Amino acid sequence: MAEEKEVENENYDHLSEPPHVEAPREHALWPEILKGLREIYDPEIPVNIYELGLIYKIEIMPEEDGRCDVEVKMSLTSPACPVAQEMPSWVQGAILPIMGVGGVTVEIIWEPQWDPSMMAETAKMQLNMFM
Repeated sequence: MAEEKEVENENYDHLSEPPHVEAPREHALWPEILKGLREIYDPEIPVNIYELGLIYKIEIMPEEDGRCDVEVKMSLTSPACPVAQEMPSWVQGAILPIMGVGGVTVEIIWEPQWDPSMMAETAKMQLNMFM
């Protein structure tokens, strides 16, 4: 039974990964950062911002004084997104409380421009967007 659950989790993890995210998956802080990002939902689309493909790059800086700074480069589904001003603070608020994180910088970038091909398979399934 435990093996089945492990296989299910491995399959889900693979399907929930957007194809283009640059992230230090081997870093000890990564699981908690990922967990925080998966709790933020686009208010107009019922999918979290990570699986939606809005996170482009996460950098975890070398540790100083027992803490690491985190830099996030992300986009929005549209430049006219109604929460464009709030989204960076949501991301910062999800990562900053993690033990071992010192500071969080979030930058909205527009290149490459977001499109539905950047979504994880799980997001495409939730939205019935089969490509």
